[in-house]
Amino acid sequence: MKLIIAAGTGFLGQTLIHHFKDKFDEIVILTRGKSQTIDGIKYVNWNAKTFSGWENELENSTVLINLAGKSVDCRYTKENKKEILLSRIESTKVLNKAILNCQNPPKHWLNSSTSTIYRFSLDKQMDEINGEIGNDFSINVALSWEKAFFKTETPNTLKTALRTSIVLGKNGGAFIPLKTLAKIGFGGKQGKGNQFISWIHEDDFANAVGLVIDKEITGVINVVSPKPARNNDFMKKLRKAVGCPFGIPVNKFLLEIGSFFIRTETELVLKSRNVIPKRLLENGFTFKFGNIDEAFKDLLHK
Repeated sequence: MKLIIAAGTGFLGQTLIHHFKDKFDEIVILTRGKSQTIDGIKYVNWNAKTFSGWENELENSTVLINLAGKSVDCRYTKENKKEILLSRIESTKVLNKAILNCQNPPKHWLNSSTSTIYRFSLDKQMDEINGEIGNDFSINVALSWEKAFFKTETPNTLKTALRTSIVLGKNGGAFIPLKTLAKIGFGGKQGKGNQFISWIHEDDFANAVGLVIDKEITGVINVVSPKPARNNDFMKKLRKAVGCPFGIPVNKFLLEIGSFFIRTETELVLKSRNVIPKRLLENGFTFKFGNIDEAFKDLLHK
């Protein structure tokens, strides 16, 4: 039982390593850092574009999970947009090529995607069957990413695209800055506050990936909690969880100014992601943290 995680040194990669460390005999991380072994985990250098020896690790592996891609938490300059797209396409293409070259390729490949692939929605809940795909930069990146993943047929390797939402974790991801804002009194609604936030607790994220592997679920799957929360409600409950009695609301104009200074984009908080996990639920997945109150309570008291 061999697990390979491409780009596994970040928050999500560490979450998966922690979850799977006792479930696989061997774990290999493909990283831009140096090749080394730490605590029984083998780190192998790759540039996510070309072969350099790392591709040999795929031989006789059980599961490959690809998390590679430049963070979207940046300004959408022409240069950054290009890197956001290429970092996803190139890594996916080179992994497809490596798998086709294997004598005994990975049995199952799970590739990152995003729940941002669905259109802005204040009304309709988006599932994998009836969800409506939108048209903007982030959505087109997601479409190109999934196309690069699925268009190359890998006859001996199952494929699953993980349309993941915001993953809330104690030691990384979006929860850290949100918690800080709420603690210092800036935990009010952002923009109109009626936009939905699709989210998932880090434990449920790891367990969902485990279910996909165990049940050999293929195609696209939404890795999100069953209850998207409106921004206003999400921030209100976060304020309560951190014990701050008030939260200054931040309108769109102030968000534009603030996002310019911290080098990010307002879309990350203003887009309404109203996504539900139809396929996970159909496959019998049980959420440990199905509502946001339980998730906040756990993340703040671990």
